[in-house]
Amino acid sequence: MLQLTDIEAAAERLSGQVLDTPCVESRTLSQLVGCRVFLKFENLQYTASFKERGACNKLAQLSEEERARGVVAMSAGNHAQGVAYHAQRLGLRAVIVMPRFTPGVKVERTRGFGAEVVLHGDSLEASRAHAYELAEREGLVFVHPYDDEAIVAGQGTVALEMLREQPGLDTLVIAIGGGGLISGMATAAKAIKPGIQVVGVQTQRFPAMYNAIKGTDLPQGTSTIAEGIAVGTPGEITQAIIRERVDDLLLVDEGDIEQAIVMLLEIEKTLVEGAGAAGLAALIKHPERFKGQNVGLVLCGGNIDPLLLASIIERGMVRAGRLARIQVNARDVPGILARITTIVADAGANVDEVHHQRAFTLLAAQNVSIEMVLQTRGREHVAEVIRALQAQGFEGALA
Repeated sequence: MLQLTDIEAAAERLSGQVLDTPCVESRTLSQLVGCRVFLKFENLQYTASFKERGACNKLAQLSEEERARGVVAMSAGNHAQGVAYHAQRLGLRAVIVMPRFTPGVKVERTRGFGAEVVLHGDSLEASRAHAYELAEREGLVFVHPYDDEAIVAGQGTVALEMLREQPGLDTLVIAIGGGGLISGMATAAKAIKPGIQVVGVQTQRFPAMYNAIKGTDLPQGTSTIAEGIAVGTPGEITQAIIRERVDDLLLVDEGDIEQAIVMLLEIEKTLVEGAGAAGLAALIKHPERFKGQNVGLVLCGGNIDPLLLASIIERGMVRAGRLARIQVNARDVPGILARITTIVADAGANVDEVHHQRAFTLLAAQNVSIEMVLQTRGREHVAEVIRALQAQGFEGALA
């Protein structure tokens, strides 16, 4: 089984090839979740993900004959970019098989690193099978995204850096897809600091490793905003390491991840994808589990589709009450909308959308239901707006 010496050797190979990213405390997040939170900014890597650590370590160990043949990898994005970038840097041919659902931003960036991108299959398993076929047919070296000791060792260098910079960490909270990152980090962390807790996080929609380790039979979903950890089959190598060296596994839902993305963007001014927010999502969902501890989180990736990000931000504003939909019932007479919007403006809210509903309502024929989407300061401000409308004789309520 993988040991600390393997990870230390990987760190030597990676020296000068990948960024030693900062690991710093977030005082604001710490206040919000009840523990001291330290963030490892792997989203600052050149490919915006920790994945290039394992890819670089693997490619650096290829023989001359293997380099001449080239490599093939399967990935929904971050492993693809890591392999493509370091293959380009080392002058190797790289073929990347990606599922058809992969966000366009990841596809284009992978192509930008000079890789030959093949979009195939509607699941990671279908893409993986096709990548194996290409490896066999074209003589390419298959670079597995997680079930390879060289890959796992490269990912484990994240823990070396975190504990060197923040030796007082009590717990590491790490997202799990196939298990490469947590396996490498747990191996390094437990060897350096045996008492440290290592906790893995999966989404409720893709609990493959959780099922394998805990013996549960939770159903697999079909999609998640954390597509980087949407893995249906856990690795054999990683599963064995997780059984021995990881202390606990937790599940988070989509809403927790969305909230974590918005918090990191708003508070830390840093952009992460769904998988990169999974650790913070666990702190949000399970605060008692980490209360009072020094917790290290890995912001493992920052490659998120801009349209998805826009939707998450908007939904986050709705959850916080900063974007609210209210319904006002009134007589359908000239000038009534002007009166209502004046009251809303005087209360300090901004009108985002207005919709008159005359036909689909149970109100009397002379009346109209006006739905308004408002930008506000929060839930209490929404209540103030509704009270102001009611004070002027209008029936107003949250829609």
